[in-house]
Amino acid sequence: MPFPSPDLRLIAVDMDGTLLDGHGRIPEALWPLLDRLHADGIRFAPASGRQLATLQHAFAEHLDDMVFIAENGAYVVEGDAEISSDAMDAAFTASLVTRLRALAAEGRDLGVVVCGKRSAYIERADDAFLPEAEKYYARLEAVPDLLAVDDQILKVAIFDFAEAAATAPALDDLRATHQVVVSGEHWIDVMNQGVNKGVALRRLQAATGIAPEQTAVFGDYLNDLEMMDAASLSFAMANAHPLVAARARFRAPSNLDHGVITTIEKLLDGVPDPVA
Repeated sequence: MPFPSPDLRLIAVDMDGTLLDGHGRIPEALWPLLDRLHADGIRFAPASGRQLATLQHAFAEHLDDMVFIAENGAYVVEGDAEISSDAMDAAFTASLVTRLRALAAEGRDLGVVVCGKRSAYIERADDAFLPEAEKYYARLEAVPDLLAVDDQILKVAIFDFAEAAATAPALDDLRATHQVVVSGEHWIDVMNQGVNKGVALRRLQAATGIAPEQTAVFGDYLNDLEMMDAASLSFAMANAHPLVAARARFRAPSNLDHGVITTIEKLLDGVPDPVA
């Protein structure tokens, strides 16, 4: 199946397992590509479970060219302008933190990050958990009590040192009112109902007048599923979860092969050879 001839205006890209290489780094080849996209009037939007500050730090030299879909879609920002946000109820956040403390007391090895607009917050700051949190949260504050945090909370992220899929069922009852997303091998994200990268992308499209037919997306894991439905050019990485591969229209080479970059270059150059 050849590529459609796209009037490409927006590209949304997951980070881990998608854009980042095997060492968790942005490939150097992306930087000249971003210049090319900017010159062509095409917005580039990292779409990640990471916080806004982390994404802004990673793309510090290109902030004027970027849209950021942060916190798995709970916070969307272009330049200095907020496109959308979806803060959680304070009472629910407090009850969730209390519940996670109880699970840890029962023997689960968990770290909790309360993700606010201004910063992310942890109360566990030992040598095992702190480096894991610092990978994803450039603005991170250790506090004595998460229940005392005064911020608009966008997400609660749980790190399970064993396996996220083992702890997620203990939170299944929350799915009636909130999103519970296994976003990686060790991470679970809890957000408001209806918050995901796909909803965020559609809000961005509405705010900018960009259609799904003018949008390309790339992803590899379960928190990218809804994003696949918001673009005509939806790409699952070669290393993608089977459910993501089934949802996407096209395939891209693995992140280890810089599949996002090579596929975007083919889109821009009109090369008709995707893997469908």
